[in-house]
Amino acid sequence: MSFLFSLYHYIWAFLGNVFFLFPSRKIFVVGVTGTKGKSTTLEIMSAIMDETGEKNAVLSSVTKKIGEKMEKNKTGNSMPGRMVIQKFLREAVRAKCTYAFIEVTSQGIVQHRHKCIDWDCAVFTNLSPEHIESHGSYEAYKQAKLSFFSYVSKSNKHKHTFLINKEDKEADTFRETVQHNLGSSVLFSSKTDFLRWIADFVDITSDRAREKFNKWIFADFNLENSALAQTFAINQGVSSEVIIKALSKFKGVSGRFEVVQQKPFTVVVDYAHTPDSLEKAYSVAKKEYCELPTNSLICVLGAAGGGRDKWKREEFGKIAGSYCSEIVLTNEDPFDEDQNEIIDEIKKGILKTRFPDQNIKIILDRREAIHYALTRAQKGDVVIGTGKGSEEWIRWEKGRKESWNERRVFEEELEKI
Repeated sequence: MSFLFSLYHYIWAFLGNVFFLFPSRKIFVVGVTGTKGKSTTLEIMSAIMDETGEKNAVLSSVTKKIGEKMEKNKTGNSMPGRMVIQKFLREAVRAKCTYAFIEVTSQGIVQHRHKCIDWDCAVFTNLSPEHIESHGSYEAYKQAKLSFFSYVSKSNKHKHTFLINKEDKEADTFRETVQHNLGSSVLFSSKTDFLRWIADFVDITSDRAREKFNKWIFADFNLENSALAQTFAINQGVSSEVIIKALSKFKGVSGRFEVVQQKPFTVVVDYAHTPDSLEKAYSVAKKEYCELPTNSLICVLGAAGGGRDKWKREEFGKIAGSYCSEIVLTNEDPFDEDQNEIIDEIKKGILKTRFPDQNIKIILDRREAIHYALTRAQKGDVVIGTGKGSEEWIRWEKGRKESWNERRVFEEELEKI
């Protein structure tokens, strides 16, 4: 990153802090970083604080929430720049919010969007290869995340709290980054500890007891997110009873393993944009939502273009070939890249699993691809569309954007059949 590029973004962060009168000094600011689960963890933390009556604010790739006022994040950026975060914090302070929960991305960190904010707490969800082309390597990507922890440890706040998912392979690296800082508290969470904790209140082996919660929350990846939120809440003095009540009410996050229908077959929309998240989504869909082992998992699959993480495409194909019965390949966000080349790279990975070629259908129009996948489903099957989640656009060449709502498209095509 050039000096001028770096200076440009730092100046925006500095000016935002001054222009909006240093808002982070007046509110408890939490930043959640990692590859997956950031938005969901933020939303669960917010839901728990809602249950306590503490007013709070959320800025994620999905949501902008100030107290009771909630809207979609319309910036098109998970961690927006140009003073947007500082403005958000000022609005939260004016609304008398106690907490502000902010999604922290690696690209936002590189562009200094975390700077000039007095953070109270940094949360690490997990780490797997992502944005490799833009960062240059996995190591550089990891260093961006670690630099956020380092920055928080130097915050002007009186005390810093660091919360780490101890089941991730990089947990020790994040711990070592901050463990020697005076005034810092390092906490750990895990899905194993979370299940042990929740079992003290709910018989999770009982189907009737589990019905108190959204089935979605017991998926491995959401257990990790819930564990982080629960550990944070307990550290903030929230009672276990209040946390249980909040979790039982929580209905999930738009576009994050969102179940559109369950009968006669299940339809799921998920954001899965890394090989690891795609595999977990398919695994949960097959294990928890296919009525019988013989039922089919039918996927609608694409990948981003424009040179964005090309290495993923073949990996996506291998994973789809390993889990799915039928695969419908389509557009996701082609940007300015040839649509057929993207599809060919995914298909190359599929065929490496000896997946039958006749069970692969290529339909470039995403709506038509979704319609076709739905017509293939039988009672007890699962149809899952990944990559778009709650995103509002399909991105084409030269900045052209097509308005999109994945859930609504699935619903509209279900009506037709």
